Amino acid sequence: MTEEKNLPTKYQPTEVEQGRYQKWLDQDLFKPNGNKEAKPYSIVIPPPNVTGKLHLGHAWDTTLQDMIIRQKRMQGFDTLWLPGMDHAGIATQAKVEEKLAEQDISRYDLGREKFVEQVWDWKEEYASHIREQWAKMGLSLDYSRERFTLDEGLSEAVRKVFVSLYEKDLIYRGEYIINWDPKAKTALSDIEVIHKDIEGAFYHMSYPLTDGTGVVEIATTRPETMLGDTAIAVHPEDERYQALIGKTVTLPLVDKEIPIIADEYVDMEFGTGVVKITPAHDPNDFEVGNRHDLPRVNVMNEDGSMNDLAGKYAGMDRFAARKLIISDLKEMGRLIKIETMNHSVGHSERTGVVVEPRLSTQWFVKMAPLAEKAIKNQDTEDAVEFYPPRFNQTFLRWMENVHDWVISRQLWWGHQIPAWYHKETGEMYVGMEAPADAENWTQDSDVLDTWFSSALWPFSTMGWPDEEAADYQRYFPTSTLVTGYDIIFFWVSRMMFQSLEFTEKAPFKNVLMHGLIRAEDGRKMSKSLGNGIDPMEVIDKYGADALRWFMSNGSTPGQDMRFSYEKMDASWNFINKIWNASRFVIMNVEGMSYEDIDFSGEKTVADRWILTRLNETVARVTDLFDRFEFGEAGRQLYNFIWDDFCDWYIEMSKEILYGENESAKQTTRSILVHTLDQILRLLHPIMPFVTEEIWENIPHQGVSLVVADYPVVHEEFSDETAARGMEVLKEVIRAVRNIRAEVNTPLSKPITLLIKTNDEAVDKFLIQNTNYIERFCNPEELTISSDIIAPELAMSAVLTGAELYLPLAGLINVEEEIARLEKELEKWTQEVKRVQGKLANERFVSNAPDDVVEAEKAKEKDYLEKQVVVKERIAQLRTVN
Repeated sequence: MTEEKNLPTKYQPTEVEQGRYQKWLDQDLFKPNGNKEAKPYSIVIPPPNVTGKLHLGHAWDTTLQDMIIRQKRMQGFDTLWLPGMDHAGIATQAKVEEKLAEQDISRYDLGREKFVEQVWDWKEEYASHIREQWAKMGLSLDYSRERFTLDEGLSEAVRKVFVSLYEKDLIYRGEYIINWDPKAKTALSDIEVIHKDIEGAFYHMSYPLTDGTGVVEIATTRPETMLGDTAIAVHPEDERYQALIGKTVTLPLVDKEIPIIADEYVDMEFGTGVVKITPAHDPNDFEVGNRHDLPRVNVMNEDGSMNDLAGKYAGMDRFAARKLIISDLKEMGRLIKIETMNHSVGHSERTGVVVEPRLSTQWFVKMAPLAEKAIKNQDTEDAVEFYPPRFNQTFLRWMENVHDWVISRQLWWGHQIPAWYHKETGEMYVGMEAPADAENWTQDSDVLDTWFSSALWPFSTMGWPDEEAADYQRYFPTSTLVTGYDIIFFWVSRMMFQSLEFTEKAPFKNVLMHGLIRAEDGRKMSKSLGNGIDPMEVIDKYGADALRWFMSNGSTPGQDMRFSYEKMDASWNFINKIWNASRFVIMNVEGMSYEDIDFSGEKTVADRWILTRLNETVARVTDLFDRFEFGEAGRQLYNFIWDDFCDWYIEMSKEILYGENESAKQTTRSILVHTLDQILRLLHPIMPFVTEEIWENIPHQGVSLVVADYPVVHEEFSDETAARGMEVLKEVIRAVRNIRAEVNTPLSKPITLLIKTNDEAVDKFLIQNTNYIERFCNPEELTISSDIIAPELAMSAVLTGAELYLPLAGLINVEEEIARLEKELEKWTQEVKRVQGKLANERFVSNAPDDVVEAEKAKEKDYLEKQVVVKERIAQLRTVN
């Protein structure tokens, strides 16, 4: 039953949304329905970092997930949308260290244990902010299952995976050149490095041959690393330097003798064909050094300053040392030239500083076997489907070229590596728990890369490694992952290979990749540009439903979207249109109960047409949702609601509602309220707050739209004859309105209206429905016949199956009317050309569904007929002129 209350005269989102979310939570509407007969459908939320507020990208990402899960819930699936958050090691630690720095405290002042306590306090504060934002956006999450990447269950999963990979020889510890963040003092993986083009230089310098017979010229972009040179190299086939191989040079500034070696790594065509080899400071040099058994001399500290091996430059920042080294080389006569250039330099994604390639002992995952398994899976029935499909190739390319993954981080916040070293023997132990005699062992101080734990998210959140866990059995693999294309390497790929390795299943069936939300001018939103927009402020102004509608409507898989306040205004206006239409319906069904809804009476053509259009809309929207084409689904909904329901059906229903036929009124009221009910159900996944508010005010069954049935097609309500006839009727009404506007004749002034029919069905239909023509066109004289002779001085319009004439003597300028008709002729000529081009395309005809091809053929016939009629009318008017 409907509650006894009416909608306010104006849509006020704050009033509509206030308290609604808590009511849903109190009713436990977001939990799985427990129906074991129902098909499960699950989504795990991409866990936001506990580092601050959610941004518009999060709002878009979670809105799409909520739309999917709300629709599936209404369709009867046993749905689970699992919430959670990521500890975000380096990002969160950096934020807390910044906060402590304001009090002049460092993490070292506190010690590891107390510092980690501070980070947990931060996490609790920001996790509560995130939950408030989720609530404000209306996300239908099951909070009883919320997880955190550092909670005990997930920590157990992380240890299990680490130990298992180690035992399979897929995790190893070794000394390698890694990306080093001197500010955060931690290793970074390749994909945590952002390359930027900056202005730099090639510094050309000379190294003297030790035997005094000359010099060799080398060039480098990082002269500060020369202090760690342990060789120079030439290509073994470079004829210029054959005599030098095996000789030595004296390293300037250090006065150390280093060998000249031959290695195929050297590019003979680049520069002088001679390169310095610094195994501790360059990944390629590291490999050359391994091949020639060269020593590794690391001349830098963790913070990017020069260490004691750098001699007089010890203690200096790396870039300050660079300047002084260049100055000293110049003074020695060893600097040949400085060649300015723009080059790509790696920067830390988190701290923004220039990354330093650095020799370091780290933990690595051996990627080749894991990648191979993930690649092979994409050729099986268990393959993950990417939307749009092109991202499958992006995934495969990355997996085919992946490097071993450095997983250790020199941080305190995160999963501490489950490896221990014996205090006396140095023996290493890797295991789920500390050794029995723990006091004799020291745990590795490093933590794991954040992505190591989030890679396990789809199954660790479901209770794995307990494979008998109820949620793991029921909801894994998950159904759909929704995420931005910018983390396909960071996260999507890693979830896929870890899941295949540990569960032998892909973690999800579908991956919907969306783009970035950009500013109105197309630029990326960022703090530095000051063009970021807080979604919570947008909600305060327009309401969550308007923001959700905007983000749904602008959503095309894989594409970026531009935020626009103008579009937000349009979103609010659309909801206000629905609100006002709903008020009209509610006023006209006052006192009506759900049981009073009755379609058995005789229906008008408008009734039959709106039910047909409703069926078409339900079918299209359902199909588009299944393909994640939410923008197109939104356009279908908008056109049906604004044009068909509000602008046409509601206006036409007044013909009955304001009449005397009580039986007809009951039928029209029933169809009005049924159509609105179905509209609200279709819209509910996108705009949950306002749809629930309106739904409570109309006759309905059930406790909430959240768990109401999603619309389905009712074939018994489809009436193609009514649909075709109604389109002709709409054409007549539009044409008359347009002509009246052109000659400034208001609707209140009666006119003569002649409709010449060229089709027997159209003739019959229009005669049967003159009441609508009279109501919306106001003719004092109306003639519908196939025998009408076109009057000379009349405005005209070409319709499907008919021609329309308004004899408006004295108001018509024949030249202007010919000019208008010539524009119309051009329009139909272009339409004919377009549709014939489509039908001439063999790929379209062979690949498109039969009904789509037939529809195009029907359009061609219609446009050709209209083209002929307009030509004839122009010729007729020219004889008058």
